[in-house]
Amino acid sequence: MTHLWVRAEQRPNEERVGLTPEGAAALIAAGIRVTVEESSVRAIPLDGYRQAGCEIASENSWPEAPLDAIVFGLKELPEDGTPLPHRHIMFGHAYKGQHSGRELLRRFKAGGGTLYDLEYLVDADGRRVAAFGYWAGYAGAAVTLKTWAAQQRGQECQPVGVYANKDALNAELMAELDATGAERPRAIVIGALGRVGTGAADMCEAMGVAVTKWDIAETSSGGPFPEILDHDLFLNCIFARPGTPVFVTRDALSTPRSLTAIGDVACDPDSDYNPVPVYDHATTWDAPALRVATDPVMDVMAIDNLPSMLPIESSEDYAAQLLPSLLTLTDLDSDVWGRAEATYKTHIEGI
Repeated sequence: MTHLWVRAEQRPNEERVGLTPEGAAALIAAGIRVTVEESSVRAIPLDGYRQAGCEIASENSWPEAPLDAIVFGLKELPEDGTPLPHRHIMFGHAYKGQHSGRELLRRFKAGGGTLYDLEYLVDADGRRVAAFGYWAGYAGAAVTLKTWAAQQRGQECQPVGVYANKDALNAELMAELDATGAERPRAIVIGALGRVGTGAADMCEAMGVAVTKWDIAETSSGGPFPEILDHDLFLNCIFARPGTPVFVTRDALSTPRSLTAIGDVACDPDSDYNPVPVYDHATTWDAPALRVATDPVMDVMAIDNLPSMLPIESSEDYAAQLLPSLLTLTDLDSDVWGRAEATYKTHIEGI
């Protein structure tokens, strides 16, 4: 029997989950065994999973799960160097030249396990079957606007946290922007036709911010893109990959510009293809924006788990998208899972 083991998240500020109790009930009805770990942080209470018929395991007990179990989580595993013998469904961040990703792949190779990277679960046409993109864009635009508002006060962005829902976030942010007494900034979103860019643009427009929307048609020339510097905010919603152009160069930091806040929602600072190479590490909930220039000021927001700010909406949305693929876990050799394993095998070569 196929056995899905839903692990507790161990990363700080991570309350999301990729399976709801309703989804777990559907998997069990389809003949899939489901174990859910206890969690001190998960936004969706454990009782719903128990009522759905899931088995319950201790928090962070996945290393002792049966070897035939498929361990399902979202964010990174503890970086303890241990070999990984299980099959894991997770965001590995290991296939785009990330330097930390090579170590993760070494651990899988040493343990004989397999990575089914959630970012590379694709259909026959190469489209991702599930993504948190919309809520990443929405929350990323919100924190970038908070960064701009802090600049108007002569400050740096203060820590951010979890919101009960998007209405609570919107109300707080609207009041914060109004309190600056300044006209709303102008924003440019690159990747505006995708889920991430749509979420970013929707948040900006909800706050009364005018948005210039760019996508492939506007960026296919490869740059330079001086128009970006004419906006107050720039939201990068294009994931780094070979051939992605550079949107803001380091030279721009000392160039006359209106641009003072960048929201790198895609957040690949350690990728060889980083399109915003003015910073070199992700920011955090405690320090959401990194100041990379002072004259004129420039702050970069690059939090890499943005949807966790809205864990209920983002979990429910993502889980609904992913469930049809989880229902096919009984046949790992075909379709979504077969393609994901082939991608893993390609990247494990030479490790």
